[in-house]
Formats: sequence, C-alpha cells, structure tokens
Amino acid sequence: MEMEMEIEIEMLLVVREFKRDGRRCQKNPNCIMASKFGMAGGIPERRVRPVWDAIDSRQFKNALKLSTALLAKYPNSSYALALKALILERMGKMEEALSVCINAKDLLYKNDTFLIDDLTLSTLQIVFQRLDHLDMATSCYEYACGKFPNNLELMMGLFNCHVREYSFVKQQQIAIKMYKIAGEERFLLWAVCSIQLQVLCGNGGEKLLQLAEGLLKKHIASHSLHEPEALSVYISLLEQQAKYRDASEILSGNLGSLIMIEVDKLRIQGRLLARAGDFDGAAEIFQKVLKLCPDDWECFHHYLGCLLEDDCSLSILVNSPSIQFDCRISKASDFVENLVKEVANDSLRGPGLANLEIERRKIMYGRVNAEKLMGDLIIYFSRFGHLASFAADVEVFLQTLPSDMKKQLLEKLVKCIDSSSTPSKNVLGQYITFFKIRELIGDTFSLPVEDLVGFAVQMTEMYCQNLTLSKDLDVQESMFGEELLSMTCNVLVQLFWRTKHVGYLLEAIMVLELGLTVRRYVWQYKILLLHLYSYWNAPPLAYERYKSLDVKNILLETVSHHIFPQMLTSSLLLDVDDLLKGYLRFMDDHFKESADLTFLAYRHRNYSKVIEFVQFKERLQRSSQYLTTKIEGSILQLKRKANSIEEVESVLESLNNGSDFLDISSEIRSKKLTFNEDLKLRPWWTPSLDKNYLSGPYEDISYYPRQNLDEAKQVEAKVTSIEKRSLLPRMIYLSTHCASSLIKGNSNINGVDSKDFSELKSLLESYAKLLGFSLPDAVDLLISVSHGQKSFEVFSSNLIDWLNFAVFLNAWNLNSHETNSSEGHTFPINWQVLCCLLEQCISDKITSTKPLLSSPGSDLSILIQLVTEPLSWLVFIVQSCVRSSLPSGKKKKKGCPPDQSNSQLSKGVKDSVSSLFNMIEKVTKWLKEQIDKPVDADIDFLLSSLHIEENNDGPGKVVKILETLVLSVDDLEVGERVNRAIRSWKPVDVARNMVTAQGTTLTEFFSICESKLKVLQTLKHQVQV
Repeated sequence: MEMEMEIEIEMLLVVREFKRDGRRCQKNPNCIMASKFGMAGGIPERRVRPVWDAIDSRQFKNALKLSTALLAKYPNSSYALALKALILERMGKMEEALSVCINAKDLLYKNDTFLIDDLTLSTLQIVFQRLDHLDMATSCYEYACGKFPNNLELMMGLFNCHVREYSFVKQQQIAIKMYKIAGEERFLLWAVCSIQLQVLCGNGGEKLLQLAEGLLKKHIASHSLHEPEALSVYISLLEQQAKYRDASEILSGNLGSLIMIEVDKLRIQGRLLARAGDFDGAAEIFQKVLKLCPDDWECFHHYLGCLLEDDCSLSILVNSPSIQFDCRISKASDFVENLVKEVANDSLRGPGLANLEIERRKIMYGRVNAEKLMGDLIIYFSRFGHLASFAADVEVFLQTLPSDMKKQLLEKLVKCIDSSSTPSKNVLGQYITFFKIRELIGDTFSLPVEDLVGFAVQMTEMYCQNLTLSKDLDVQESMFGEELLSMTCNVLVQLFWRTKHVGYLLEAIMVLELGLTVRRYVWQYKILLLHLYSYWNAPPLAYERYKSLDVKNILLETVSHHIFPQMLTSSLLLDVDDLLKGYLRFMDDHFKESADLTFLAYRHRNYSKVIEFVQFKERLQRSSQYLTTKIEGSILQLKRKANSIEEVESVLESLNNGSDFLDISSEIRSKKLTFNEDLKLRPWWTPSLDKNYLSGPYEDISYYPRQNLDEAKQVEAKVTSIEKRSLLPRMIYLSTHCASSLIKGNSNINGVDSKDFSELKSLLESYAKLLGFSLPDAVDLLISVSHGQKSFEVFSSNLIDWLNFAVFLNAWNLNSHETNSSEGHTFPINWQVLCCLLEQCISDKITSTKPLLSSPGSDLSILIQLVTEPLSWLVFIVQSCVRSSLPSGKKKKKGCPPDQSNSQLSKGVKDSVSSLFNMIEKVTKWLKEQIDKPVDADIDFLLSSLHIEENNDGPGKVVKILETLVLSVDDLEVGERVNRAIRSWKPVDVARNMVTAQGTTLTEFFSICESKLKVLQTLKHQVQV
C-alpha cells in the first residue's frame, strides 16, 4: 500500500506540473513555435485571449460565439477551427467536434501559405485524444515533421504522440533523430528509455539493450554524462543485462561523482556488488552505510545477508559448516556492539533490532538460545515499547520463540511496565503494545470466556481513563489510546464467534461508533465497522462507512475490496451502480492521463519515473479487480433492466451481445492478472474476500489465520470466478435467442440459429469445466439434486453459478435435435426439472434465513442473488418465448380459423410462468413479514441482549462502562469538544440505525420482487388460452 501511495503522490505532482506547463504553452505566445510578435496560431493574441478566458471560466456558449466570430474573420486558420472543436468537445458535442477537427486537419494539409505551428497541432492533439482518435493527431505531426524535417519542436510533439500511443519503437526512432540533429543528452536518454520499455513491456530482446549500451558508451566517450538521472539510466541498463561489475566500476569512477549524496551512492554500490557475487565487498560497503545511517534497518538486512551469503534465504546455508556460520554471525555481533558505542544515541531503533535479528538467525541455524532473544526483547521493550510501531517491529521475532516462552514473555512485560518510571503517555503506549503482543502470539484464543470479557473491560476502562491525555489535541490528530477500541472490538468479535451471542457483536459496533463520535477520522474504526455491518446484513451502513473513508485516486484499487463483494450481492442496486462507475471512472481517467505523466517525466528528465509510470499503468490494466468490475458492471445493468425485454436487449447490444467478454475470457490466463488488494488491512475474522471465520464453527486458530491461507489456490479461485462471470452475458443472449427461435419454429433457417445452439453448447461445456465437471456429469448432479437424491450442499459456495448453469442448460436443451448428443448422452432437464430445482432452493433459503437481528451472517444475500440472477435470467427467457409466440399483427384472411398463436407455447413455458410467480410471491410474503415487524420491538430486542445480571460474564459490561463515561465526563478533564461528542453518543441510536439499515435492505429487495411479480402477472395473462 505504501508503494501505491508514493506513486499516487508522484502522479499528483506530475499532473499539477503538466497542467501548469499546458496553460503556459496555451496562453504564452513566447512558448509557441511560429507565434511571433504576439501571434497565436497565426492570429493576433489579443483576438484569441477572450476565447481562452471564456473557456477557462467554463462559459462555453460564449466561447463558441467568440470562436465563430474569430473563424469568420480568419476562415483559413486551422487554429481557429481547432479552438472551435475544443469548445464543442467541452460542450459534449462529440460528433460535431470531430467533424470540425477533421476540417482543421484537412485545412492544415492544404494551406501552404502559413507556417505549421505547434500551438495549432497541440490543440488538435488535445481534441483528438479526448475523442479517442490519437492516430489522427499523430498523422498531423507526421505531416508537419515531413514538411519541416529538422524542427525539434515538431519532432518533440510527434514523440509525445508516440508516448500517448505507447509505441516504444517509434519513440526510439524519433528520439534518435532528434539526438542526431541536436546532439543533446536528453534525446539520447529518451531513446534509451524507449529501448528499455521495449524490453520490459514489449517483445524486445537483449540485443536492443546492447544497442542502447553502445549508444551511451559512444556519447560518454565524446561528451561524458552531466545529470544524475543519466547515470541512473546507464546503471539500470547494465543491471538489466546482469553486468553488475561493469556498473560497479562505472559508479566507482569519475561518473560516480554525479551522485552527490554519498550514502545513496554507497547503497547502489553495495547492491551491485551483492548481485555480482562479491558478498565480502558488499558487506564492507553496507557497513559504511550503517556507520553513516545506523537506523537503516533495510541496509542491516542486506549487510547480514551478504555476511552470511544467503541473501536472507536460509535454505542456501543449511549445510554450511558450523565454524563458518559462527565466525560470521560473531563478526556481525561485534560490529553492532561497536556501532552502538560509536553512535551513543538511545533514540535509534536500528541497533536494537539488529541484535534481535542476530539472535533470531542463531535460533534458525540451530544455535538455540531463546532466553537471550527474550532478554533482548525485554530490553528493546523497555526503550521503545511505548511506540505504536513496536508490535510490527518484533512480530517476526515473536514467531521464533517457543510457545511456553511466549507466555513467560508476557509475564515479564507486565513486570517491566509496572516497574517503569516513564510518563503516563508512555505507560499507556506500553500497555497498548502489550495488548498487541497478546494478539500477535494468539494468547487471547486460549483464554476462557470470562477472562476474555475481563480483557475487553480492562481495555475499555483504560481508554476512558486516558481521554484526559488528548484534551489539547486537534480533532485531526490521533488521540492517545485510540487503538484500545479496535482491540476491544477484536476481543468482542471473538466472544461472539465462541458464544454466538449477538450482544457481543452489538457491543463491538457500539464501541467503534463511540470512537468515531469522539474522532471521526479514525479509518481503522471505519473498516472494522464496514465488515461488521456487512456481516450483520446492514449494507446501507457498511456503504456509508466506506464512503466516509473518502477513498480517492489509486487507493480505490487497493482498498475497495473491503466493500465490493458485499455490495455485489446486496439489494442496493443503485448504490452498487454508483460504486462500480466511480471505480471505473477513476481507472479510465488514469489510463488517459498516464501518457501525459510519462511525457512530462521525459521532459523533466526523470527517467526512472518514465519506466515506473508505464509499468504501473500496465499493472493496473491487468488488474483482476478492474476486469471484475467491468464484467460485474455489465451484469448489474442486466439485473436492473431484467424486467423489460427491450431494455435487456439494448444492454446486450451495447455489449456486442456478450462477445466482447468472451474475448476477455479467452485471454485471462495469458494476461497474468495482478491482484493489488491490500489484504493486510482486513479484520482477522475475514482475512480474504471469500473467507469469514464467523460464518463457521469456532476453532482455536492463531490471531493471524491469513498465514494458513493458500495464496495459489486463492488466485486460481479468483481467476476461475472471473472466467465464469465473463461467460454470463453471452450465455444470456444465446439462451434467449435459441429459446425464442424454437417458439417461432425457424431454428434452422440459413443455419444461423443452429450456430447459436452449437455455441451455447460449447459455452455450457466450458462453464461446467469451470465448475469442475464435464457437461454430462454436471447435468447428472443437477438432476440428482432436483430429485432430492443429493442436497444443495454439494454445490458448496457455487450455488448461484450452478443455478445459472441450469437455466442456460434448459434453454439449450429445448432444441429437440440436441437432446441426444453425438456421444450418446441424454440430458433429461426441462422446464419442470428446472423450476423444481429453483423452487426447492428458494424454499430452503427462506427456511434457513432466520430473523436478521438474531442471526448475523444469514443467507439473505444468497436469496437476493437467487432472485436477481437465475430467476431473472429465466424470466427474461420466458418473456422472449412469449413475445415470439404472440401474433405478428397481420390481418387474417377470410375463412381462416381463429388465431391460435398461444397454442404455440409449450405447456412447459406456461407452467414456468406460474411456477416463477409462486416462487417470487413466496419470497415477497416472507419479506413482508420481516418488514412489518415493529421497529421499536426490534430495537428493544437488540438492547435486551446487553442486559447483564449480577455475576454474569455475558455481554453488556463494556457498554455499561461507556454509559458511565457519558454520565461522568467532564469538560475540564477531556475538553469541550470531546465532552460534547461523548454526551451525544447513545446506545439506542446505534440499535435504531442497525434496525433501519436492515429494513432498507429488505425494502429494496421487496421492491425488486414486486416488480418481477408485475412482469409475471402480465405474462400469465398473455399465456392464457
């Protein structure tokens, strides 16, 4: 996540610079080639300025009026036309803007009386780019460069066009031309970067790198290098070819003086020597770095890795001689000891961590002395235990300790805190660190319930007692003890998992809501609440908390996984639409702007950022979340329009009838999708998108169960899921098309529909394979479940996928010619079997979906998916069949029998309409029962779960402490702001919000069902004979 945030900051800075440069070029005539004596694009600047002022103030109608007048005065000016095109594009008149832009381009080619200036070309480029016609902008610059072959400004514009098109070969060619003309170092480096991009992001081979190296050597021989970035490019080029010794020699020579900061040069030198296999030389270099920067923890890892010659990989040295290891680790210990004496600075954490790492390595290599490691941990705790980063610092060392010593460590840490004479703020920090360490070593999972309750009470009391420490802090500053509420929440959630008592879950929510009332900027509280509300079937509150995170820019890619899966299975279709569109809008905008960032990095000679921006853009384009969002966004549109056959057909038509996603599906495996979600921020009970421990029985696990997850299996599951979902739009289209064709009785006309049947069968086979079965085996399993021979549990978590498969299978199976395949298999699935399967599933889910308040994590989301996906697709197919059977509207001839069009409907279609109506009606009745429950009674139920009796260790003790705080809080102790916030918190408000949010979810689902009932009621009338 830190990497993404750093890149985001760089991008924002570059965008700001780009806009500033762009405005300078647009409005300052001195910056424009051929804009002499106050001329802009061949027009006096005083006449152009009012147009630009109107554009800048977004007065586009006035700007259009002014540009029209300007064009009347200068009818042969390409720049005047380009300005008008720009204004029309800003007004949203895309087709008209493109037409005007093409006219300007044609006029530019014909008019030989004026110079072709860069201002006109850059304006055309802006419009063509926004209209997705970069090729036309490139052709304009190519024409200009052909007319004025040695003009650097025009050639730089053409280079910019190739950057926007990510045409690395053409970038290289035009850059070398500019270098030959001007002999400037920057143009050579542009060419070298273009070559590197061909190798890193294209199909270029090592010979290209040798070409780039040769160009640089030739330039250095005649001109040397003059910029630090130029040296960095040269070294990176040699590293790409694994010429580490050559790179090290260059850095040690005269060119090394370009890197002004000695420590930076030493770090590069150490890295190069290590990669070249000179571990002793690298270790000496890293020693020099540590003497200059003793707190450089990363450098110490490199130093120790080189000293042990394992590069931090233990497997390489498993069979090394004991004497060799002992000698080297002893050398490291002596160095750290001397370093501590030389530095004499108690505020540096690096030397203390270095001692811990040395002891950890000794244990890992069989030199077991856990007592020494524990002793060093206690010493490190006494010095830095109050820091928020302490637990993260020592996590890897805690894992090395034996289980019995972990408990001893906790006892010694308590003694250390009790004997501490540090200020109260530091003591609070030490207690927080102690609590974190308990979580890290999994101690809380072995405690009895009463001890866990006591632990939660202790942390809550400590938070309340230390509010006075934050009296004078600003609202945006972190308060002392904030983390105590997050840890209290974790303990309460664990108590719920053990006991299944909803009171603990409600307490966890109330604790966090109080924390947000006191300070609304704590993102940790919001993420925890987001997941708790999602689990308790309150997606409106979860979405509200997500929006309050104010996630922007690239963090959308790394953070949105917290809300996407829950919302996609909720009934809040409008909110889901906004969520997906917001994410796609950012991604698409970034892809459009990333080329601008890359070119600006070229201009500012920041060549490492050139490569970083291009690689980052490619990584985002291969994002699994980006691909999933595009697919789910299209499926969502089909869900929302499912009640209108015309609107569904319109959506499918915009998707090329689903064919576009088929192309994506075929490329998924070869694209090497990237998974950019930052899972470390997820709560312990849901370490991944498809895992929630609270939904299963309690088990004694480590606090960090994510360590037990198989990442390879997770990636495979995600890829398979994307493949399945990408097939849906096309299968929906083919299913409706095939079913309606059969009703019309023209299934073999010109062979068109027979192709559809064959394609649908092929997709069904692919879909079954993704489910882990062959097509015949998948059909057999469906039949077994529909006949009650097997339960729905055999579908496991793929229930919706299986039922979607059944719907499409039935549509294909309607073709009597395909009922018996060439392999001799029969597929006895029909309307009756399908409806029976769906009816059983609906009934099971209604039965298993208990009242939402008393049963967090219920099957409501499954029920919603059943209605919005397989049932919706079946309703759409039935609509298509019924429409195909209706009269064409032609007049009947005399003597013809009465219209019998309804007789074309099979009994199966008629029965399906009735069956679907009954299914949805059953869901609607259940929903109405839930919605009609009195709100006050539900609130009372929630609050009653917190009532505790004397000597009872059930839920309610933590909330009681918070209620006492509300009654006893004082302005003088905590400050007016905190006092006012605490007094505004009420448990009943939290309970009411929960009940209201669940009610909203049910009401939205009820509206979806009601709309489907209306459609089915209309169909019932249409199919009546």
